[in-house]
Amino acid sequence: MRDAQKLDHVSLTSLVNRLREGRYVIPDFQRDFEWEPWDISALMRSIFLDYYIGSLLLWSGKEENFDALACEPIYAFNGSSENRHHIVLDGQQRLTAMYYAFMAPDAPAPKRSSRYRYFIRADRFIEGAYDDAFVYDWTRRGEILANDQKKQFHGHFFPLSVIGKTGWALPKWAQGYVEYWEDKDREALEVADRVSDQEAIENTEIARSFGNHLQSITEDYQIAYIDLDRELELDKVCDIFTQINSRGVRLDIFDLINALLRPKGLKLRHMWRAAEQRLDFVDSDRMNVYVLQVMSILRQGYCSPKYLYYLLPGQERQVRDSTGTLIRETLVPSATAFEGLWGKAVDSLERATKLLRHPQQFGAIHSRYLPYISILPAFAALQAEARSLPSSRQLDAQRKIGHWYWASVFLNRYSGSVESTTARDYFDMTSWFGDDEAEPALISEFRERFRSIDLRRETRRGTSVYNGIFNLLVLNGARDWITDAAPQHDDLDDHHIVPRAWGRENNLESVDSILNRTPLTANTNRNVIGNKLPNEYLPKLIAENGDETVYGLLKSHLISPVGLSILLREPFKPGDFEEFLNDRQRTIQDAIEDLLVKSRLDLSPRLRELDSGVENIELSLRHFIARELQDSPALLPNHIRERIKDRFAQAAKRNPALDTRNFNTLATQFEYADLRELQDTIVSKTLWERFEISFRSKDQVAIRFDQLSQLRNTIRHSRQVSDLVQKDGEAAILWFSKALKKQDEATQELQLANES
Repeated sequence: MRDAQKLDHVSLTSLVNRLREGRYVIPDFQRDFEWEPWDISALMRSIFLDYYIGSLLLWSGKEENFDALACEPIYAFNGSSENRHHIVLDGQQRLTAMYYAFMAPDAPAPKRSSRYRYFIRADRFIEGAYDDAFVYDWTRRGEILANDQKKQFHGHFFPLSVIGKTGWALPKWAQGYVEYWEDKDREALEVADRVSDQEAIENTEIARSFGNHLQSITEDYQIAYIDLDRELELDKVCDIFTQINSRGVRLDIFDLINALLRPKGLKLRHMWRAAEQRLDFVDSDRMNVYVLQVMSILRQGYCSPKYLYYLLPGQERQVRDSTGTLIRETLVPSATAFEGLWGKAVDSLERATKLLRHPQQFGAIHSRYLPYISILPAFAALQAEARSLPSSRQLDAQRKIGHWYWASVFLNRYSGSVESTTARDYFDMTSWFGDDEAEPALISEFRERFRSIDLRRETRRGTSVYNGIFNLLVLNGARDWITDAAPQHDDLDDHHIVPRAWGRENNLESVDSILNRTPLTANTNRNVIGNKLPNEYLPKLIAENGDETVYGLLKSHLISPVGLSILLREPFKPGDFEEFLNDRQRTIQDAIEDLLVKSRLDLSPRLRELDSGVENIELSLRHFIARELQDSPALLPNHIRERIKDRFAQAAKRNPALDTRNFNTLATQFEYADLRELQDTIVSKTLWERFEISFRSKDQVAIRFDQLSQLRNTIRHSRQVSDLVQKDGEAAILWFSKALKKQDEATQELQLANES
């Protein structure tokens, strides 16, 4: 048997040539090619990142075996069958995916009606943004791009079909890519356009680097294969194939690490069996890999497959120290250290899932309502990092993790391949733990974009936004409409407020929107709602329980009094339904801002109210001071103006989309001022006379600002709010409110007098 098997390797270029020639055929007992478009893209990513993609099992065939196994060409192959040479026993999906991506046959993708084209975004690839670098397109746009080299060069799109062409197509493309940007550089120099010149220089370097990588991968990347002897008996070949596929799953990174650990005395599969029940809340066959990823993140910050190899006891890796010198280090020195790190990762994942499912923490009370499973390694590692901080800093770190988590959920951050995103977020978040000024750009992006999310279109359970809204309803304390109790996870579903049947009758696709869904028990759905409209079942609830009780229940489901009045309309028409969805979207967006963006989720109702009161005073003071100073930044004291300018510059670095042209009014600049700077502006020697009539005494101003700041900082940093701090803060809010209201009234009287 040993002589009948030969382990060998083939370069990517040679393999593509063999695919083009039709050397590989598929036996009839193999399943059809069934990979999704994104599976093909993921394989391309692995190849171009020089990852191992597993070995192929081939059998050098002869005519009688080709016929006996009813062999067919690879999917979409349109050449001659005369060159068939190997029967593919294991690896059909990978080989067919490579054929489809590199040859770009004129055939639709499996289970699709359209032809797919595959590209690499060269600029993103060179930047290391691998999650965004591999793309595919099934539209007319992709067809045009695949045939227009200038568009490819200008947009940094490399069509993978170039690799499938014969002759010198690949080096010519790479050379043309460089020459295109060299020409742009010359054009910019001729017109003395410095910006375009610098851009062309940078893009030329991208083109050269990517061309070098193309050459390296196509020539040096090796695919392993076992070639069974053509004279081997058919029954033995079938037995080999059956043994390989008896588990029904492909070899993955966990299997490989398990095999590599065996000589070191570690049985990873046994370790996983001991941990599996502790992590069974999440229904995923990748939880064992997630444990390894958490281990890797905690030791080196990265978790893609190639980094998992460095978890092997005694395995060295090469890194640069602070001076730039290459040194070797061992992350896990021994089998005992590996077991300890494994235990820490399992503990972290267990704690993370408990937090996520808690109805007062993150609200995913059932695994089907987890917005993401792929966010777990990052979330668990950050939780472990937060617990390692001094106790005085842990609450603040948890608040920041909450910001990051919800921003990731509502911006779909973890919907694709996530290893590089996980690493980036881990480094950004741990920096933010230690420096409030190092806020990740994701956080400000969430603040700016959350109101633009169209919740009406979220109609499918399982998407991050849909599940995120459902979690928010749980966190808001949504109570059942019959029992007035929070529904339990084993008796909970997202039922329709306006019945689905009525929506279907009126051709309303949005009837399934999360805006028309809310967590209720099956009993309430059957016995209260059924197929009845709200204007039928809500009046009965109100009659039996009273207005205030029902108003409170619906408020817990983020249904406003306005929304309730719409639901009670008689008759209830499709236009009313659309109006209700609009109102509930606004109500939910307000809740996202209040509970998530402004971090008031963990506060008691009274502290939420006080935190909102402090914010309103701060906003009113900004507006008041800007008005008194005629909105002129030049009137600010120099040291305050410089601090504000520095903060804006840091914000612009984190968020390139920030429009610096708007930073020319005092009202805009005050968005980057804190309470103390507002105080210093009011009491400054040059400006006090403008504010004295409103605030009377500098000493009183200082006292009230101290009280306001103490309350705000205590709330924002998740510290215990004492009775004294709360009462002083309430007094300060009242004092400022009266002073500002009095000044507003005086201003209005003056305006009326001038108008008359």
